[in-house]
Amino acid sequence: MDVFESLESEVRSYCRGWPAVFQKASGSRLYDEEGNAFLDFFAGAGTLNYGHNHPLLKEKLLAYLADDNVVHGLDMYTVAKRRFLETFQNVVLAPRGLDYRVQFPGPAGTTAVEAALKLARKYTGRETIVSFTNAFHGMSLGALAVTGNGMKRGGAGIPLGHSVPMPFDNYLDGRTPDFLLFERLLEDSGSGLDAPAAVIVETVQGEGGLNAATPEWLRGLADVCRRHEMLLIVDDVQMGCGRTGPFFSFEQAGIVPDIVCLSKSLSGYGLPFAVTLLRPELDVWEPGEHNGTFRGFNPAFVTATAALEFWDGEGGKGMEKETLARSEQVEQALGKIAAAHPEAISGVRGRGLAQGLAFTEPAAATRVCAEAFDRRLLMETSGPESEVVKLLPPLTTTSDELDEGLDIIASSVDAVLA
Repeated sequence: MDVFESLESEVRSYCRGWPAVFQKASGSRLYDEEGNAFLDFFAGAGTLNYGHNHPLLKEKLLAYLADDNVVHGLDMYTVAKRRFLETFQNVVLAPRGLDYRVQFPGPAGTTAVEAALKLARKYTGRETIVSFTNAFHGMSLGALAVTGNGMKRGGAGIPLGHSVPMPFDNYLDGRTPDFLLFERLLEDSGSGLDAPAAVIVETVQGEGGLNAATPEWLRGLADVCRRHEMLLIVDDVQMGCGRTGPFFSFEQAGIVPDIVCLSKSLSGYGLPFAVTLLRPELDVWEPGEHNGTFRGFNPAFVTATAALEFWDGEGGKGMEKETLARSEQVEQALGKIAAAHPEAISGVRGRGLAQGLAFTEPAAATRVCAEAFDRRLLMETSGPESEVVKLLPPLTTTSDELDEGLDIIASSVDAVLA
């Protein structure tokens, strides 16, 4: 590993906790160059909802490349883009009664967020964006301004303004009614809060500690936005594409955001791909006003189109049902682990196949992940103090593979807390 340590920047992070050189991957497993198999409960930080190298997606991608089809196309019209747009409309938007324009802002989730923030400000003529405690929306400057993590914000090197944080669901442990502070500030002309352009929210805060908003809280937030003429932006970069069960994580709450940000598992194969969905009346962009060299990565169109087959017709209901069944399996197992260590684990967090254990002593979570790695299981931590052991297995992980990984987690927790 000397070449990585001598040439790669100190900014590298995941490799520090997983000292292995990986070479191959298939389904729910990664293999290092010695051939050791690791069960993957990380899934590319939620980028590999369908596992590694899914045969259906790989076949479509290889055939596309072998036929000398377009790879790089900026925002030119291509056959691959047309097929994606038609399939996305027919499989995802139309069945849910969603009327959105599709913007290709660039290759990453933070790019989708930047486009959403810029568009909200342009459309409303306002500057302020409301975000929430423990939010994470990306590492570019606009996205960092609506991110809560102090370490990440500090890396910007400049003041991050034109945003205001509000308490996320249950941030004050139920001691204050939902939106009491928010609405008071909005209604009081002396509060100092400029009329916001938009509110941006994750339904489950993946990096912030797997804090899951209730459907009631999300409906209340949508109502506040409507009454005060603020746009509602849902950042579904990590929790979208089926991670919580339905294709969009906000479906359970029955709300319809004005703008939706998608990335990570949208390509289905780990290829860079992001979209910003917006209500048609919000589409006030001038041509080229928000652009990027890699906003039309055609191989990602191909694999994304193939991945939507998982969500077509009754197949989509099957995908959702299986994910919810797997999530119940995870929740029950984690609940048993938490109950066995009530003094060290404060509870189970998250929703769907984004769940975890919250430790009262943050360092214990990091040690559990290290023990799990020694037992050939990949997991990460999340939360402001890295106090949550976070599970993001592929949605295609089998029940037996989940049991295998959950057993490793139980033994790892026992080893750390012994």
